[in-house]
Amino acid sequence: GMAQGDELHTLQRKFLEHAALQCGICTHGILVAAKALLAKTPDPTETQVRYWLAGNLCRCTGYDKIVRAVMDAAAEMRGA
Repeated sequence: GMAQGDELHTLQRKFLEHAALQCGICTHGILVAAKALLAKTPDPTETQVRYWLAGNLCRCTGYDKIVRAVMDAAAEMRGA
């Protein structure tokens, strides 16, 4: 429900660009949490991103790519 027709949401696109997903089991929850974070805090710190995503368990990526994808999406969404 994040995409607009065939156009992916910035978060979805950044997850693909940063290879921040593998098996896909955790991806839905992480995207929803990240979207909520960016709606509340458009310029989050890495610590804030990690805190907001803490309830989502990912056994494939190690979180670094996920955090980088969220930070990159935040910057693009701010126009930075």
